[in-house]
Amino acid sequence: MGKELAIKGGERVVPAGMIKKWPWITEEDKKAILEALDRGILWGVNAPNVKALEEGWAEYVGTKYCLTANSGTAALHMAVAAVGIEPGDEVITSAYTFLASASCILHQLGIPVFVDIDPDTLNIDPRKIEERITEKTRAIIPVHLHGLPADMDPINELAKKHNLAVIEDTSQSQGAVYKGKKVGSLSDIGAGSIQCTKVFASGGEGGLFTTNSAEYIEKAKLVRLFGEEEIEPGRPREYNALTMGWNYRMSELIAAFAYSQFKRFDKLVALRQKNCEHLSRRLSEIPGVEPPFIPEHSTHVYFLYPIKFKPEQLNIDIDVTAFVDTVQKVLEAEGVPVTKWQKMPVPAQSLFQEKRGFGKGYPWSCKEARKNIAYVPEEYPVTLDVISRTLFLGHEGGGLTPPNDT
Repeated sequence: MGKELAIKGGERVVPAGMIKKWPWITEEDKKAILEALDRGILWGVNAPNVKALEEGWAEYVGTKYCLTANSGTAALHMAVAAVGIEPGDEVITSAYTFLASASCILHQLGIPVFVDIDPDTLNIDPRKIEERITEKTRAIIPVHLHGLPADMDPINELAKKHNLAVIEDTSQSQGAVYKGKKVGSLSDIGAGSIQCTKVFASGGEGGLFTTNSAEYIEKAKLVRLFGEEEIEPGRPREYNALTMGWNYRMSELIAAFAYSQFKRFDKLVALRQKNCEHLSRRLSEIPGVEPPFIPEHSTHVYFLYPIKFKPEQLNIDIDVTAFVDTVQKVLEAEGVPVTKWQKMPVPAQSLFQEKRGFGKGYPWSCKEARKNIAYVPEEYPVTLDVISRTLFLGHEGGGLTPPNDT
């Protein structure tokens, strides 16, 4: 007989304290922060680690330029501003993502328009984008979700056909590869998070913006620094805002930690992939359980590890949500840190259902916006289905990240 389940009083499979948290912090990381403190340059767009991280990441991704930011949301806002989104302009993104992929559009008084996902990749479905394009559409933000790149070729083709900008949300897939190129280099701009739970982890919050466009980089610099021209070493600051801007600068201490992690980034990704590929092989042996799908032309870096449950394949007459809820309780009792991640499509959130923007219904009520825009959750059936049948490993590491091993 098998062991008694922990939920029934048996011993846990995963003992308390066994799973080591992410990020994996080494003595080198600590030394990098102490050296930055000793140097005494703790802020500024020209701080040593800030510049080293920007130069190193641009070379790694394969773009001419990189800017750091103090969050992924800030980097995405910089991108939306750089491509010239104005009040009432529409930007298309995925219905299944983290809120920042859409809220960055609102920061520029743009209107988010959502598209359902592909049932296998869980990324935005390129086949469903064109039907959402209107005369107001100005850009597309595909999200490389959970560690897997979106299918960029058809997205870029659509964008070219309709003269749209493309901004990759790279937050969950830093280091992933699509057809031989790294995310962040596949479109006009790549922007996303290196918050400390991400595959590329900073020492707290952080963001990265990559592009080959000198125009976009200069516009993003203005947004990052109060609308002012970037301060050059040896030149006094003018304190003259040329446009609307924010304080989106990255801290030198955050950059010091991130740059230290960057030096072994490929090794950390490879260890994460090794763990997850081992898990996928084992889960593939279980009927009714589906590990992450990976197209042949892409690599997966497993920020999160989605597990889809299909009780219908087992001829079990049970509601999918009830089945998944039960599985979650059983696994949690065993010490397995599974979560449900997003509980609803982004357009189902109250922000969009009640159009709580900047007061008086803005930006939806601004005179430039298309009228009667509605967010109907039922228009995203694949997203709803995926949410109902998927559990995730990997939140804050979840045992999949180094130094955990197989």
